[in-house]
Amino acid sequence: MMKKTILLVAVVLIGSTCLFANSIAETNLKIETKQSTRKATFGVRGNCGMCKKTIETAALKVKGVESASWNKEKKEITVVFTSEASLIEIHKAIAAVGYDTDKVMAKKNTYNKLPDCCQYDRTQEMRQKSDNHSHEGHTH
Repeated sequence: MMKKTILLVAVVLIGSTCLFANSIAETNLKIETKQSTRKATFGVRGNCGMCKKTIETAALKVKGVESASWNKEKKEITVVFTSEASLIEIHKAIAAVGYDTDKVMAKKNTYNKLPDCCQYDRTQEMRQKSDNHSHEGHTH
């Protein structure tokens, strides 16, 4: 009887230790994910506040994008994203709703469906090159 009790206690202790170790591993994984957050800024054509909302919403729909802020005057967007997202996916998502980026042009029929106030001059200046110098680490 004593041997069974000791064996039971040993099994419970080992199980608890494994659960604790697994919990620590999950915590470390979350920290590692936070450390792989990147920030990039690139050109996106647009005109107005409605453009801003549409551009930012499109970027935010890409899994892994944590924040997106389009600057109307500079014609550029700054995005913060994790390794779940790629920069080209973000460009494509913005182009898919009608806005040219410095890497991906929107399809003409998608652009033509934009409201009149959002139909920007497709030759307007914008930031020419994506910021490939992503910043690792916490951004907040």
